Amino acid sequence: MERTEHEGGLSAWPFRRAGVIVAHPDDETLWAGGLMLAHPRTEWVVISLCRGSDADRRPRFFRAMEIYGALGCMGDLDDGPDQAPLSPAAVRQAVLGLVGSDRFDLVITHDLAGEYTRHRRHEETAAAVASLYREGRLPADNLWRFAYEDGGGAHLPQAIEQADAVWTLPDALAQRKHRLITETYGFAEDSWEARTTPRTEAFWYGPGIGEGVEQTRE
Repeated sequence: MERTEHEGGLSAWPFRRAGVIVAHPDDETLWAGGLMLAHPRTEWVVISLCRGSDADRRPRFFRAMEIYGALGCMGDLDDGPDQAPLSPAAVRQAVLGLVGSDRFDLVITHDLAGEYTRHRRHEETAAAVASLYREGRLPADNLWRFAYEDGGGAHLPQAIEQADAVWTLPDALAQRKHRLITETYGFAEDSWEARTTPRTEAFWYGPGIGEGVEQTRE
């Protein structure tokens, strides 16, 4: 697919059923919330691999799913502060277990290098989804990856202008997305999450290159 600039929510939108596979509840909103809000007729399924037993984040995630009109599924992979590496097999199995037999026109997930410097769970999720897609084990016709960077930690994450699809949200959608982060997920206005929430969303097409976090930035 050729690179596209979009003003209407990626207006050439052929996808009737789309899955968003992320590491954490709120990742779907930070990196693709505008896209989801812009396409309410799409059957969205959001899979979060972590925080399934988090008494605060779990109910907030499902409230967000109600706003999106999406089906939500949560796993409970370790997400402790030390971010000990998970085995690729464990992450792949978590993805397959939550996806089940569902078939998607499109799956969107993290980039192999993540969206900022750095979060191992984002990178592990991306590697698992990309490898399953390449092997034909992820039942999806297309795979997109979030396209953001933070200059090695020099600034807040922002859309990569050279990505395959780049879209600046209209004011109304940008405000709705911001409210999902601050009101639904409960992050303070001066929090990293609220300050980060991108007004411009961007995506790469395809699974990318590489098999795991060993190939990503340090």
